[in-house]
Amino acid sequence: MSDAAAKIRLARDYLLDQRGEGDSARAGFRWPELTGSFNWAIDWFDAIGRGRHDQALWIRDEEGADEHYSYDDMVQRSDRLAAWLESHGVGKGDVVMLMLGNQVELWDMMLAVMKLGAVILPTAQALQDFDVADRVPRAGVRVAVANPADEHKFDGVADLICITTGPARGRWLSMTEAANVSAAPREVVTTVDDPVLYYFTSGTTKDPKLVVHTQLSYPVGHLSTMYFLGVRPGDVHLNISSPGWGKHAWSSFFSPWLAEATVFSFNYSRFDAAVLLRELEDAKVTTFCAPPTVWRMMIQANLGERPSALREIVGAGEPLNPEVIRTVEEAWGLTIRDGYGQTETTCTIGNAPGEQVKPGSMGKVMPGVDVRIIDPETGETSDHGEITLPLEPWPYNLMSGYFGGAATAQSDGRYHSGDLVSRDRDGYITYLGRTDDVFKASDYKISPFELESVLIEHPAVVEAAVVPAPDPVRLAVPKAYVVLAAGFEATAETAYDILRHARDRLAPYLRVRRIEFAELPKTISGKVRRVVLRAREHDSSVEVDDYRYEHFPELRKRP
Repeated sequence: MSDAAAKIRLARDYLLDQRGEGDSARAGFRWPELTGSFNWAIDWFDAIGRGRHDQALWIRDEEGADEHYSYDDMVQRSDRLAAWLESHGVGKGDVVMLMLGNQVELWDMMLAVMKLGAVILPTAQALQDFDVADRVPRAGVRVAVANPADEHKFDGVADLICITTGPARGRWLSMTEAANVSAAPREVVTTVDDPVLYYFTSGTTKDPKLVVHTQLSYPVGHLSTMYFLGVRPGDVHLNISSPGWGKHAWSSFFSPWLAEATVFSFNYSRFDAAVLLRELEDAKVTTFCAPPTVWRMMIQANLGERPSALREIVGAGEPLNPEVIRTVEEAWGLTIRDGYGQTETTCTIGNAPGEQVKPGSMGKVMPGVDVRIIDPETGETSDHGEITLPLEPWPYNLMSGYFGGAATAQSDGRYHSGDLVSRDRDGYITYLGRTDDVFKASDYKISPFELESVLIEHPAVVEAAVVPAPDPVRLAVPKAYVVLAAGFEATAETAYDILRHARDRLAPYLRVRRIEFAELPKTISGKVRRVVLRAREHDSSVEVDDYRYEHFPELRKRP
């Protein structure tokens, strides 16, 4: 085993031994001291995987067909693919855009590109040709990898090395040829500071920025995410995620392979919560990560009995509402543990395995992470404010910066997350909203998340997004865009019942004053784009079709 792998495993094993001892883990954990030459795919994955025949990757489709790959399989496949890529001119520093689904070629490519010292740019298959035309020059992409169905999206982009998973044609090389290549183990050509991953941010409020991660910041920094997930050696870990966003690297690549577990991927053409619930049992999944939307859909589909092997369940991507946590706990006897991080970071805050969970809280600061909560108005440390990370010394698990020179920090020497939280006396941190989502109504500050958490407790509400709607008296009032559960109709009666529910559970100044039934605009990663809804409220050309508090005089009557 390499010296680097031994250091990573020592830090990893310390965290594994700290289950249920979060405060001890925070006090005692130290990031592995890695300097100089380092390549995660070679110094870690190859070091622990070569000659090893337990399962690294398990892919199942909706027809029940399985693909199984051992750790040694993945080492050998990526060695051959790296040699083949090199023979076609791909080398250190080249940016490789991957437009692939959850298929073995994705994991092959990620390992192989890392071994070459090139830079991986995972990209969602949902992107269109105009998105590709914008992102390729912005990221300096030299190589594109896609399935045959997506090849046409690159037709308008010149000067690319184009690689397909299908048969070769025109300018498209076929990566199937790599299976016939003879390859020796790769030599390390990178250092700890070299870039390895680019990710476009989700762009919930404006154009996405391009995040740059090094050989350390994600590959080793995800030890904090591994600790949060609770994944252990030999586990079968399922993460519901598409490859185009950071959560996939978090939970379908680095964390489970740092833990020496199995990545299980279940592929489907259309999501079916009932089918997913069956797969959790059939595959004997031990650790499961899913976004709040998936948890809500599973609740709607009837959770049934707890899958027999399931030990750890977590939510990620957006905050979990307390009602979702309570419902799952009552059905399965397991508590969904919420966590927090960004494309720019690994997991920085979370409810650690074995620790007490306070419903609605994201948990406590993860081991090895220095979170400072800063009052946006005074710049002083506070228990109510914005999550920031001091940049001296540079945080181990923070990106190296934004590509193209976009500012990482403000003049105060901190990385500013843009996320507002509160912290209680026990150190538990609760999400309040984005700095650009919080608004004022009647001079009171309102966090949309607080109101949305109340709204989804109503049985008719699957999802809700609250934004300010212009009001001549109050300047703005809270308006909720609501997605209805099956069996409920978008009627005045339904709106009245939801408004009454919110009235009875919220202070008067937080009262939801308007409701509109509509689908929610989302990013490709599933995050609600409140910026679109806010703009809609100020667009005079849009015909508003909402139900308002003043339409129901009986709402003013308290029971």
